[in-house]
Amino acid sequence: MRVDKYLWCIRVFKTRSIATEAVKKGHVSVNNQLAKASRDVFAGDKIQVRKDQINYQYSVLDIPQNRVGAKLVDIYRKDDTPAEAFEHLELLKLAKEHYRLKGDGRPTKKDRRDIDDYLDDDDLYFEQLNNEAN
Repeated sequence: MRVDKYLWCIRVFKTRSIATEAVKKGHVSVNNQLAKASRDVFAGDKIQVRKDQINYQYSVLDIPQNRVGAKLVDIYRKDDTPAEAFEHLELLKLAKEHYRLKGDGRPTKKDRRDIDDYLDDDDLYFEQLNNEAN
């Protein structure tokens, strides 16, 4: 089976065209060799996929006939991705949050909505005070 079709069948990618695109971009290697989309995959092969800043590592256990359900995926592949890869992703997320401290620079969309809501509430408060005074 072709490597792009295999990755689609075991639900690494949502569509086959996305799988083919990832292979063309060089994000997929089979047995530590960069793969083309037409490369055949056999039982016992090791596949590495770079997706969402994580290097996933899979061992091919068997070749499915068609795309399989999510519960049956583990029959056809073994996930050998080290836990450190996922920890590294969490650290990247924390680093991005720390990059812009609250109150620095221009307001984000969320900040702008919060400011607008606050100002709208203030306008209502002052209108009520004026109505009570009159």
